[in-house]
Amino acid sequence: MIVLPIYDMLLLPGVNFYFRKDVLSSMPVREFPDGEDVLFLVQNVDKRKSELEPEDFYEKGLIGRIENVDDEGNVSIRVTDRVIISDIEKKDDVFTASGSVCPLVEDISAEERQEKYKETKGSLIQFVQHFQWGVVARTFIQHWHTLSEMICAVSAYMNLTPEDKYEILATDSHRERTELIQNSIYEFIEMVKISGEAEHAQRETHEKAYRESALKKQISILQQELDDMHPENISDVRKFEKKIEKAGMNPEAENEAKKVLNRMKQEGKDSHEYGMLYDYLDFVTTLSWKKADPEPIDLKEAQDILDEDHYGLKKVKDRIIQQIAVMALKKKQSGSILLFVGAPGTGKTSIGQSIAKALHREYVRISLGGIRDEAEIRGHRRTYIGAMPGRIMEGVKRSGASNPVIVLDEVDKLASEYRGDPASALLEVLDPEQNFSFTDHYMNVPYDLSDVLFVCTANTADTIPEPLLNRMEVIQFPGYTAIEKFQIAKRHLLPKAMETMGIKKSSLKVTDDAIRMIISEYTAESGVRGLKKQMDILCRHAAVKLVRGDQKSITVSERKVSEFLEGRGIRHDKRMESALPGVVTGLAWTQAGGDILFIETSVTEGSGKLCITGQLGDVMKESVQIALTLTRSMFPEETAGWDEKHIHVHVPAGAVPKDGPSAGITITTALVSLAMQRPVPTDIAMTGEISLRGGVMPIGGLPEKLMAAQRAGLKRIFIPYDNIEDLEDVAEEVKSELEIIPVRRVEEVLQAAGLTGAAAGFNAAQVA
Repeated sequence: MIVLPIYDMLLLPGVNFYFRKDVLSSMPVREFPDGEDVLFLVQNVDKRKSELEPEDFYEKGLIGRIENVDDEGNVSIRVTDRVIISDIEKKDDVFTASGSVCPLVEDISAEERQEKYKETKGSLIQFVQHFQWGVVARTFIQHWHTLSEMICAVSAYMNLTPEDKYEILATDSHRERTELIQNSIYEFIEMVKISGEAEHAQRETHEKAYRESALKKQISILQQELDDMHPENISDVRKFEKKIEKAGMNPEAENEAKKVLNRMKQEGKDSHEYGMLYDYLDFVTTLSWKKADPEPIDLKEAQDILDEDHYGLKKVKDRIIQQIAVMALKKKQSGSILLFVGAPGTGKTSIGQSIAKALHREYVRISLGGIRDEAEIRGHRRTYIGAMPGRIMEGVKRSGASNPVIVLDEVDKLASEYRGDPASALLEVLDPEQNFSFTDHYMNVPYDLSDVLFVCTANTADTIPEPLLNRMEVIQFPGYTAIEKFQIAKRHLLPKAMETMGIKKSSLKVTDDAIRMIISEYTAESGVRGLKKQMDILCRHAAVKLVRGDQKSITVSERKVSEFLEGRGIRHDKRMESALPGVVTGLAWTQAGGDILFIETSVTEGSGKLCITGQLGDVMKESVQIALTLTRSMFPEETAGWDEKHIHVHVPAGAVPKDGPSAGITITTALVSLAMQRPVPTDIAMTGEISLRGGVMPIGGLPEKLMAAQRAGLKRIFIPYDNIEDLEDVAEEVKSELEIIPVRRVEEVLQAAGLTGAAAGFNAAQVA
C-alpha cells in the first residue's frame, strides 16, 4: 500500500484529492496505478519527509483509492475512510503502516445534516456575492454536495491551525464534526468580514458569538506567530500557557493556574496586581509536579559515601543504611522522620547532604532557627501585600525535583507567639498520613510531599514540642573522641582548608603530633567546628608565609603550633592535685560537649543559713536542698551543729550559668566529705541525681561526660545503674581508660569514696 505523509491539510472521507506526481518527486513512489489504495499519515510536526520519524504522526489517518492518473501526471484519489494507524515503520525514508477502519458514530440524522449543509452553503454563497470574484466562487460552491467537501476546499484559505484540522478529522461523532465544520466556516466568514466591515458590529446574537470567537482565535494565532518569530520576546501570557501545559499539575492546581492566567490577561500589564499574578504563576509553574521515577539504590555505594564523608558515627550510619534499605525494598519513601540530636559540629547537617548523594537526589537545607511566624512554614495568603510561599515549598522549588532530601535545621529553636505556632504547622509537613496533600496558603492548592525525605536536626530534644517530637525518631550524635577528631582533621578538615586557601599539598605539611596538640590544647567541644576554625587559621598563616616567599614548603610541628595559631591554647580543667574535705569532682553536659566541674562546700560560724553561689539554675538549687537534707538525715551526729553554722555550696566559674538534674550525687558526696572532714580521692568523679530516699536516678549526656572525664585524667567514675545501656554509645577508647562503676544508691558511692564507717546514722547493710 502506498503511504503518503500530509501536513496542515484537511481531508475527509467522501472527498476527492488531486495532485501532480512531480509534486512528490522526492518520494520513492514513481507509479500510481488505478485502483491502488493509498494510506495518508497526518503529521503532527512540520518536518521534511527525510526527517520524519514514526512518532511524528497522529494516531488517526485516512485511506483512499486512486481513481485516475492522466497523461499529464495528474493523480485523482477518492478518500474513502478514516483509519486508526498502527505498525508504522521507516526504512530508507520509505514508510510502511497498517490501519483499521474507524467509522463515524451516526448520531445525527441525514435530514438534519442536509439542513445544516444547505444553511451553511447559503451563508457562504451570500457572503461571496459581495466580492468581485463572487461569480466564480459561486460556481465552485454549487459543485459541493457535502459539508466535508466544503471544508476541505476552503480550509486552505482559513486560519485553521494543523491541530484544528486534525480535530475535525479525529472526532468520532458525526454531529460533533458537523458542528465543528459549520462553526469553522462561520468563523471564517466573520473573520473576513472583520477586515472591511467594522461598521456592522451590531449583528444578531449568534453572529456576535462567532465574531468574538473569531477575534480571539485570530489574536491567538497572530500572537503565536509573533512568538515563533521572536522567541526571546514571547509574551508573558503565552509563556505561562506553555509552562502550564508542560508542568503536569494535578487538576486542582491546573485549574487555579488557568484562573490566575485568565485574570492576568484581563488585568493587563498596567494593572497594579499584574506583578503579584506573574509571581504566583512563575512559582507554581516552576515547581516539579510530576512524580520522579525512583532511582535504583545501591546499598554498598550508599555505605561507601557515608564512610567517605564522615568518620566514626557507626550507629548513626547503620540507622541511615536501614532507612535506605527499606526504601530500596518498597520503591518509595518510607519509615520514620529522622531527628539528629547532638552538639554543634558533630556532622548532623552534613550527613543529610551525604544521604542525598547516596540516594542520587537533590539536597536542600532549610534553617528553622528563630522562626516565630506560622506563615514561614505554611506561606502567606495572596490577599496580603508581599505574600510569599512558605519555606517548605520554596525549598521544593529550589530543588527542582519532587523528591529532594530536605534537611530542617534547628527544629529545637522554633518559637511561638501571637502569629501562630510554627512547630504545629510542621506537623502536617512531617506526618506521612497528611503531607500527600500539603496546602501552602500562598499556592492555595495541594502539593504531594510524600516523596520528600525529611531529615531534622537539633542540639537538644528538650525544647521540641511533644506532638512534633512524636513524629520523629531521635538519633543521638555523640561527641567525637580525640582519636576520631584526629582522623577527621587529617582526612577532611586539613585538606579542605588547604584547598580553600589555595595551598598545594607539597607546600604544607602538618605533623600528626601537631594535629593532636591542636585538638587537645586549642579546642573544647564535642564536634569539630572549632577544630575546623583552627585548621583555617593555620592555613591562612601558612599562606602568608608562602606568598611572601619566606619558605617554599612549610612543616608545622608540635613546637610550631603556637606560631601559626592565634592566641593561647584553651585551658581544660584537670583533676585536682590534692584532695580536700568538702570538694568533689562532678561531670556536666554542655552544648559544646562535656566538662568536669568541682563542687566546693564550706561550713563557718553563722545562723544555719545555706548559701548557694556559682550562678546555678533552679534545678541545681533544688539538688543542693535535697543533698543537704539527705546528708543530715544520714549523718545526724556529724551534722548536729550545722543549725548554728553557715553552709556555703559553690560551683566555680561563677560567670557561667549552670543547671541540670545530674549533680545531686556529687553535691551529697561533697557535703558528707565536709561533715566527716574526710577528703575524697582526686581520681574519682560522679554524675547522677538523687532522691530524698538516697536513690541514684538516671541522667543524660553520658558519652560527653565520660569523654570529659577521660580528658581531665580521672580514673573512677560513678554513674547511675539505669544508665548502663548508654555505655554502648561510649567509644571503646574512652571506656578502656576509665573504671566505670554503676550505682543504685548514694551509700555505694560514699563507701567507695571512703566516707562510711564512722557515720553514726549510716547503715552499711543498705549498700546494694
